[in-house]
Amino acid sequence: MSLKSARAATGVCAAAALALLVPACSSDNGNDDKKDKTSDLSAQEISDKAKKELLDATSVHITLEEKGTDADKDDPAAMDLTLDRDGNCTGKLTFAAGGGTADLVKRGDKVWMKPDSAFWRNQVPGGDGAAAAELFKNRYIHGSTSDPLLKGLSEVCDLKKLQDSVDEDSDDDTDKLKKGDATTVDGTKVVPLTSAEDGKEKTLYVASEGKPYLIRATEKGDGEDKTTTLSDYGQPVPTETPSAADSVDIGKLQEQLQKT
Repeated sequence: MSLKSARAATGVCAAAALALLVPACSSDNGNDDKKDKTSDLSAQEISDKAKKELLDATSVHITLEEKGTDADKDDPAAMDLTLDRDGNCTGKLTFAAGGGTADLVKRGDKVWMKPDSAFWRNQVPGGDGAAAAELFKNRYIHGSTSDPLLKGLSEVCDLKKLQDSVDEDSDDDTDKLKKGDATTVDGTKVVPLTSAEDGKEKTLYVASEGKPYLIRATEKGDGEDKTTTLSDYGQPVPTETPSAADSVDIGKLQEQLQKT
C-alpha cells in the first residue's frame, strides 16, 4: 500500500491559489496618495494597497476552485482553508475527477487529516484502498509536522510563508493592469483590475469601501478556470481540534502501509 500524493497535495493547492495574485501585484512603491476613495486611485495604486493588506493580514479565509481539461484525481481542484501567520489552519481539500476530499486541522505542530473513502481508493491501489477506507473511515489521521506523510500541511497552513511567496515574486510591470467599472462580489462593492498574459486573462477584485482588501482573483484561458476568494481578514482560526476518539495515530497508518 502506498500514498501517491497526500504529502504534496496541500502545498500544490496553496501555490495554485496564491499564484493568481503575483503577476498583477507590483512591489509597493511607497506612494502615500491623498485620494479619499479606493475607486479614485489608479489600477496600480489599488493593486499596491490590496497587496499591502494581504501581506499585513494576521489570518485569512481562502477558497479556491479550479477547473481544467487536464485535471486528474491527484490534482487539488478546490480548497476551503482558514489559516494564520502562526501556522494554524482548518479546512478541506477536494480533488479533481472524483479523487475525494480531505479535512485538515493544524494547531501548532499537531496535524489531523480526515480523508473520505474516495480519497483512500484513489491514493491506495487495488483493494487496499477499500480496506483503508473502512479502517480509518470518519476518523482523522493524527500526527505532527515532523512526519513525512503530513509535512506538506506545515506549508499550506502557514500564512506567513504564503505571504512571503507573494512578496518575493511580485512583478514591477505596471502597464498590464486595467481598471474596470465598479461591481459587487458576494455583496461587497469592488473595483476590478484586469491583465492579460500568455493567453490568460486575470482579474483582481478589490474592495472599494473600507480597507482595500483583495476579495477575489480569477484566471481564465488555456483550458483552465481558477477562482480564489479571500474573506475574514484578521479573524482567528477556530481553536477546536478533533477528539482522541475521532483520531487514529499516524503510526497505525504506517503499520498498515508496511503490511502490504
